[in-house]
Amino acid sequence: MSWDRLINDKRFGLEHFHDPKTGSRSDFQRDFDRLVFSSPFRRLQNKTQVFPLPGSIFVHNRLTHSIEVASVGRSMAAEIAAGLRQKYSSEPWVGKLYSIGEIVSAACLAHDLGNPPFGHSGEKAISTYFSEGEGRCFRDRLTDLQWTDLTNFEGNANAFRLLTHRFNGRRPGGFAMTYSTLASIAKYPFDSSLAGSHGKFGFFSSEQDDFIKVAEELGMIRHKEPSGAVRFARHPLVYIVEAADDICYEIMDIEDAHKLKILSTEEVIPLFLGYFDEARRDHITRIMESVDDPNEKIAYLRSCIIGALVNRCAEAFLCHEEEILRGQFRGSLLDHIPDPEHRAYRNCEALSWKKIYCAGDVVDIELAGTRIISFLIHELVKAVCNPDLNYSRLLLAKVPEQYEVDSPGLYGKLQAVLDHISGMTDVYALDLYSRLKGMSLKINN
Repeated sequence: MSWDRLINDKRFGLEHFHDPKTGSRSDFQRDFDRLVFSSPFRRLQNKTQVFPLPGSIFVHNRLTHSIEVASVGRSMAAEIAAGLRQKYSSEPWVGKLYSIGEIVSAACLAHDLGNPPFGHSGEKAISTYFSEGEGRCFRDRLTDLQWTDLTNFEGNANAFRLLTHRFNGRRPGGFAMTYSTLASIAKYPFDSSLAGSHGKFGFFSSEQDDFIKVAEELGMIRHKEPSGAVRFARHPLVYIVEAADDICYEIMDIEDAHKLKILSTEEVIPLFLGYFDEARRDHITRIMESVDDPNEKIAYLRSCIIGALVNRCAEAFLCHEEEILRGQFRGSLLDHIPDPEHRAYRNCEALSWKKIYCAGDVVDIELAGTRIISFLIHELVKAVCNPDLNYSRLLLAKVPEQYEVDSPGLYGKLQAVLDHISGMTDVYALDLYSRLKGMSLKINN
């Protein structure tokens, strides 16, 4: 792969239209601004990250997480771009490398747009409705690829759909994002038949041709699969987006858990100090001694860790850049950073799984999310499959017109349901669930 092709400001859906622009904003900066002012991005403020949203103590939601990921991603990209500009200083296209930070920060803002309410439990609820629940009855009416789309429902693939699909009343190309920004959110650049046990993939069968179009324009390497499945090597900037995301959720989840008293100060400080050598630990400890508030101590440590991880990941990218461009790099950037940062990051992961993700409040939100999403899918699928029933007409009247519930095929109808559900906030999903449950109880009584 070549940076000259990988950085491309052509807009999806508007390829035929060229608008010569003046001013200081690049097309990649316009991607970022377009996302900030969009409704799907604003809705992230009412979507769960890990911990329940209500309460007097602030914890992260999908919106604040995405903003922080964009900040970290931009910083990491700036370091990487500086190194690449030095390496490729004699190339005629070297000026394109200045855009890397803008592309990465836009992709970071967009990376969670396709996630349904209630965190990853929402994704799981959608998948299991089809693989284990009443949705199994549709298996014989769908192609193999459509079926694996549904039984491995993935927020990353849904983000690509949200950004590119022409919903009712919208313009061609959906958000009409640049090709490079679209490719930079695809952590899993292959179709759902290759999802495997981890259940991850990058695009639904309905957007497969769109993804191929973007990938081929950018010169992304296509791997041959014996089954004929579609698989590409990642766009190199995906590694930066992924690292920024991993850094933020891992470190910020621990900080949130400390604020909620799931983890004690005595647990977190030694864990966080493990990122540094002895000299740096002594310096950080002296500064923390001047701070009385435990939360401020942890916040200071968190900022030091993020700075260290940004530097190490940037170094890893530059060290392995040629492997990345050949499509031969394996793992994430965080897998390739040195100790003590690598060991400390793995220790944080282990503690998070042991004490955070199994905490009572976290499990409660997963249970509630699973129950709510499963119920809403069931009701809405019944309605789109039986639109002439009076109850169906009433329920479908609540679905925004942009979603194509009257699609001629079954797969299109099911996608419309999932588009609607994934666009809901936690609060709206809970309210609709309560209303429909109330209706059911009144009818049954």
